[in-house]
Amino acid sequence: MNLQGFEQRDFDTFTIDGLEKRMEAIQNRIQPKFQVIGSELVNFLSAHVGNELYLHIAKHARRTVNPPKDTWLAIADNKRGYKKHPHFQLGLFDDHLFLWLAFIYELPNKKEIGKTLLDHFEEIKQLPEDFVVSLDHTKKDSIPLQNLELKHLERFRDVKKGEFLIGRHLSHSDEKVQDGEKLLETAKDTFQTLIPFYHQALQARN
Repeated sequence: MNLQGFEQRDFDTFTIDGLEKRMEAIQNRIQPKFQVIGSELVNFLSAHVGNELYLHIAKHARRTVNPPKDTWLAIADNKRGYKKHPHFQLGLFDDHLFLWLAFIYELPNKKEIGKTLLDHFEEIKQLPEDFVVSLDHTKKDSIPLQNLELKHLERFRDVKKGEFLIGRHLSHSDEKVQDGEKLLETAKDTFQTLIPFYHQALQARN
């Protein structure tokens, strides 16, 4: 399969009723595209991070009734899983594509990583102005970077369920989403900008 962007039909996947039918559409429409773009991003990030990274495509295996509202690929330095590690994500909700450096609640050393992010708060605030922040990976909402406050990172550090994801949201109708080459370049640009914070998190984890 060639590198492809995501079209309206891919986003319409999340309007399909029923777990089985929606999962079938995710597997047939979206995951082959994840495989291609994810492989490109793994090679790019491994070279720029300086160690081997691995592609994980969400399986949604724990779901038995409710169909997923979003789906994603994740890239992490652990071959077996990504949720307990700082990782990069590219994924879709029904109305936008997200590109994240993600620190989710399953991280075992959230306190140390949270402290490191707080120490570099001013650097985070200097990221491109179109960057956004999420405090819960299961929700569509995001906070514009300019509205990020210390209390958000303090919550991530101190609250068991606290999360911190930073990156970009692109509308489903954005030409950068629909064009595979443009999407890959946008993802590379977003992730490369975030690599310093990824490194800081890895150092805090060790």
